[in-house]
Amino acid sequence: MDQATVAAHWNRNAENWTRLSRQGYDTFRDHVNTPGFLSILPEIEGLEGLDIGCGEGTNTRSVAARGATMQGIDLAPVFIRYAQETEAEDPRGITYQVASATELPFPDARFDFATAFMSLMDLPDQRKAIQEAFRVLKPGGFLQFSICHPCFHTPRFKWVHDEAGERVALEVGDYFQPRWGDVENWTFGSAPQEARDALPAFELFNVPRFDRTLSDWLNLLCEEGFLLERCHEPSATDAALEACPKVADTRVIAYSIILRLRKPT
Repeated sequence: MDQATVAAHWNRNAENWTRLSRQGYDTFRDHVNTPGFLSILPEIEGLEGLDIGCGEGTNTRSVAARGATMQGIDLAPVFIRYAQETEAEDPRGITYQVASATELPFPDARFDFATAFMSLMDLPDQRKAIQEAFRVLKPGGFLQFSICHPCFHTPRFKWVHDEAGERVALEVGDYFQPRWGDVENWTFGSAPQEARDALPAFELFNVPRFDRTLSDWLNLLCEEGFLLERCHEPSATDAALEACPKVADTRVIAYSIILRLRKPT
């Protein structure tokens, strides 16, 4: 699957993805992954940052709220339109544009840091994206990104339930036969039928996957010159569980992993 096909899938997803996520149905993002991501983000006030695969801009805005001047890029024009509209209504000093992570439209050593929230695993040329992130970072700058956890997001994926129907374990397999270009069809599980029916035209998201093992990811990052600085596997806090009991299964497995890499000085 080439990049143009990936972009077409995401542009098709973007309308309903934005509408449902802004109604609060992206519960893993809002209650687990983004809070976990921000919890290990270094001090960035006064710095310039790039959000790679920014989507409709919610996470970009959360980073900008820490005092950074942000730019965001995404392959999907519909996502960028929503991000720009929100910026126009409530300015945070963010500039958005349609662009590819594998061809960043910026000069070398342009940014102090870069972020990528759950986007790099959806790219067919992940090595080129890592190379581009390294290129646009200043020496000493960092890249922090989250991806689906390779050890748990495997081709074989089946929940194990107890007598009460609660999820207590996960059956995983085919870890060493990762999917490459397969398309997952799903939607936010917390979105009720009435929310789906209210959309102009509901359809399942088509999400291309390009999986790597954990060692493949770490070796790729090291091969391209990055130094591993921090790793985090977020799970629901007590407060998050109280606010959204649906994320209880993030106490059973790690849905995502967050890595922070540093470009050497």
